[in-house]
Amino acid sequence: QVQVIESGGGLAQAGTSLRLSCTTARRTGSNNALGWFRQAPGNGREFVATVSWNGGHKLYGDSVKDRFTISRDRAKDTVYLQMNNLKSEDSGLYICAVGRSAVAGSRPDGYQYWGRGTQVTVSS
Repeated sequence: QVQVIESGGGLAQAGTSLRLSCTTARRTGSNNALGWFRQAPGNGREFVATVSWNGGHKLYGDSVKDRFTISRDRAKDTVYLQMNNLKSEDSGLYICAVGRSAVAGSRPDGYQYWGRGTQVTVSS
C-alpha cells in the first residue's frame, strides 16, 4: 500500500491563495501521474487537476482553470497545487491520488491510491 499524505489546507479568505502539497511514500508515485480531487459535503468527488509522470502533461477542471496550477517534484515524490484567487465554492476536502499509469485523466477510476485529504475552507 502506498502512503499518500496531503498538507497545506486551512482557512483562507476569498481572493487569497493557498498551496497544497502531497507526498507519496516509497517512490511508488514517481513514474505515475498524480492528481487532485475535491469533495464538498453532500457532493461527489470533483476532478481538480492532474500532472503526468514527467510533468509534461497537465489537465485542469473547468472550475479551476486559470486559477490553480499543478506541479510536481519527482525527486521529492511531491505534487503541489497552487490555488490563487480562491472562491467560496472552492471549499472542500482536497484529496491527492496516484494514477494507474504515467498519464491519467479526470476520472477517479484512473487512480489507484488515495490520500485522506486536507480541508480547505474559503470565507467570502
